Amino acid sequence: MSALRGSLGSAARLVVCAVVPWGLCVWLGTSSAPVPAALPAVLILREDVFAAPRLALERMAGVVVGVLIAVAVLHWLPLSTASFLLVMVCGCAGAYLLGGAAAPNQQVLISALMIYATATPGYPLARLEESAVGVAVVALLGPLLWPPDPYRTARAGLDAYRTEVAARLDDIADRAAAGQPAPAGPEAALLWRRPQALAAALDGTLARLRSLPLKRADSARLAGLRPRLGLAARTALTLQFFTGELTDRARAATAGPDPAGPDPAVRALEPLLRATSRALDEALRGADCTAELTRARALDAAHRAAFPTRHDAVLRAGLHLTHEALADHLATAP
Repeated sequence: MSALRGSLGSAARLVVCAVVPWGLCVWLGTSSAPVPAALPAVLILREDVFAAPRLALERMAGVVVGVLIAVAVLHWLPLSTASFLLVMVCGCAGAYLLGGAAAPNQQVLISALMIYATATPGYPLARLEESAVGVAVVALLGPLLWPPDPYRTARAGLDAYRTEVAARLDDIADRAAAGQPAPAGPEAALLWRRPQALAAALDGTLARLRSLPLKRADSARLAGLRPRLGLAARTALTLQFFTGELTDRARAATAGPDPAGPDPAVRALEPLLRATSRALDEALRGADCTAELTRARALDAAHRAAFPTRHDAVLRAGLHLTHEALADHLATAP
């Protein structure tokens, strides 16, 4: 539903930013079908609406340079293969000179070719006027119409992360009970880095929305969400450490010419890991995780009593640090 809402907002933004400059140009009398005025909305508006002003300026610069190239060539040369090649060469050169590191400014070549193909008096000036109107509307209205909801986006990202972490910890608990290593790979590393990415994306969106004051309700919801994002980031580090130790322990147990059987300390972690997972899941949902955290700490103490060696303490360290993070979160919760 949220994805559909976002798509409808993007579509409505595009329609408004295309129709408004079209209507303005018709009212100004530039032409009866000012397509260049509507094109900026189609070519500029992206998911990041706050990039619209920068892209609009780049597009306008490309239009101006492209029009000047075509007008200059047509002033000195007639329509011919030679003049077309000259427009192509100059347009490509201008596109790369005005382009950034990512890509050339293709608007230079597009505008040059459109002027060259429509060699009628007054068309270059009309195209400049219509493009300027379309660019101005997109730059001014684009970021203001249906701006992104930072709370909804961050909450959806946190909920998705919480669900994936719970599923991964359940899988790790099943593997621990069987004496198998925790699953590893690029996807695991990406999962543990996601909370930092969510927090950075939220900060970036809020910085761009600084000129648009948030509603009081949105500010209150974000204030309640930030501690959960902080908890997710802190526990991602502790759980990444734990899964790494668990994998190393399982590999060491099966390495060598005479591999040992399933590690009893690892197999005994299964109830402790499940209790920790439930406590973290409740905390990330915004619920009270006191009961589950108390149970997880009791299981941690039981495991410490049963397996008191230094190597077993290192194995439990990631879960113990996760409990500490949850306790600190409960202590600071409103």
